[in-house]
Amino acid sequence: MQPTRLTLICHAATPLQKQGRFADDESVAMDWQNAALSLAGRFKKSLRLVCGPEARARQTAGLFGNNAQVEEALRDGDFGTWKGQDIGQLNSDALMAWMTDSASAPHGGESVEHICARVAQWIKSLETQPGHVVAITHPFVIRAAMLYVLRFPVSMFYLIDVEPLSSLELRFNNVWRLRLETYA
Repeated sequence: MQPTRLTLICHAATPLQKQGRFADDESVAMDWQNAALSLAGRFKKSLRLVCGPEARARQTAGLFGNNAQVEEALRDGDFGTWKGQDIGQLNSDALMAWMTDSASAPHGGESVEHICARVAQWIKSLETQPGHVVAITHPFVIRAAMLYVLRFPVSMFYLIDVEPLSSLELRFNNVWRLRLETYA
């Protein structure tokens, strides 16, 4: 059986990210329409392109192809009342509780545990779907995927930095593996 290849790509930078604010359904901070399909040749054509439902994920997917399917499991975390809020202006006790207790959701949205469970379930579903999936998504989803594949405890969630347009390569052939690629 052909292995499963999963390439997770973080969406392009947004104005809210640049301002240190929690995400909302904002567009990317680039002329994505003129850049459309600019990275389409990066992968072989025999791939399945999927993305989160937010504008920033759909727009970034347009850099890689014009046939992306929205996958709900790839949606960003629900930050509840913190959507669009300046991180530095939040109640520091509530923010610290959220960052140290993975089951906490003081914003009224999703906890980190919930995000990790959602992403793990989706990745498990790919184990029986051979071929290459390119998924345009969010830093929280990519962190959750790394925790699942590498079997890291959820306490390591905030120790992973995911930059805009960075990618993570995972392969499944009876076991998930992180794959680092060279460009030499």
